[in-house]
Amino acid sequence: MTAHLLWRLITRTDPRLLAAFAWKFGWKGMRAVSRFEKRIARGEYFPAFLFLSVTNACNLRCQGCWVTQTQPPVHLPADTVHRIIDESRREGCSFFGIMGGEPLLYDGLIDLFMRHRDCYFQLFTNGTLLTGDVARALRRAGNVTPLISIEGLERVSDERRGGENVYRRALDGLAHCRAQRLIAGVATSVCASNIDDVTDGGFVQDMIDRGAQYLWYYIYRPVGEHPAPELALSREQILRLRRFIVHARVRWPIIIVDAYWDAEGRALCPAATGISHHVSPAGDIEPCPPVQFAGDNVGDGAGFAARVKRSTFLAAARGAMTRTSRGCILLDDPASLAACIGRSGARDSSGRGTGLDELRSMRPCASHHIPGGEMPEKSWLYRFAKKRWFFGFGAYG
Repeated sequence: MTAHLLWRLITRTDPRLLAAFAWKFGWKGMRAVSRFEKRIARGEYFPAFLFLSVTNACNLRCQGCWVTQTQPPVHLPADTVHRIIDESRREGCSFFGIMGGEPLLYDGLIDLFMRHRDCYFQLFTNGTLLTGDVARALRRAGNVTPLISIEGLERVSDERRGGENVYRRALDGLAHCRAQRLIAGVATSVCASNIDDVTDGGFVQDMIDRGAQYLWYYIYRPVGEHPAPELALSREQILRLRRFIVHARVRWPIIIVDAYWDAEGRALCPAATGISHHVSPAGDIEPCPPVQFAGDNVGDGAGFAARVKRSTFLAAARGAMTRTSRGCILLDDPASLAACIGRSGARDSSGRGTGLDELRSMRPCASHHIPGGEMPEKSWLYRFAKKRWFFGFGAYG
């Protein structure tokens, strides 16, 4: 299966883009993690990977979305984005997830990619604005992998995304990526209404046939102004998802991504390890995208890297997360996170002004921390990658 996967990458990808992926994401990503490990060994935290939400503008209104759309929209200023990237590069971080809202509504997005050609970017998009012209521009930039959100099959996907023909328009975006021979992926937030669709072999094969080189499975978290807790997965469904991922990795020639389990199948949280953090469109420095609280802002005066390293709230949040469980604190124990926020004096960075009330009203849901339910990776490739790049970094003792 590994040979078939490599063959697909080689034969369906522009060689220049594949080389950029291998060097800027693969090799430089390994070096970023190595530097990250050395930093935390001396008690200094700066992430190996960084996520930037460049705008809160969006053309959809999805169930459970934590982003608050405003009029006028809030955009992270271009000079601020460039400064964050430049400072992060000096810390060894060269991989950036570009999020929104819908980042294709952000002016100057392609210029951003072109300016930082030595970095690698993952573009989180709903795909509906990913036209042929956009795909061609991404191919010219050469350092971007589009990650298109597809929330199951047509009926459920359109329902989840809050629009008409969203599923078909997203598939059109994927088709444009395939035509330009981009390394493109499909992301799906797995919830109660789509788990049957997205954990079916037919869905995986269809995405392969349409040109996706990787699938990224998220666990739905009921957050935001309209959280839809009825969509949260049960413990049994999470175990089912994990089982599917482990078996899919040795069955289909497509990369299967998750951010929840180490090589032995033990739960972990990226924010708890400190390997990644998030910057909001307003410049607030947050533990992760759905945890919309911050103690620091990129415009507070000191350099960005210094603010991250010295952030008392990020340190407090990491501590609260690791003490609570190995899973997601938002799911396992939102009350503990609310208490941490109260103690640290962090502010609501959601833009709604109701974030703490929303958090206090959340009921615990099942998360991926299920002691006794660990399922080790069956694929040697994933075991190697997770042990080398993403295994918890001692965060849980």
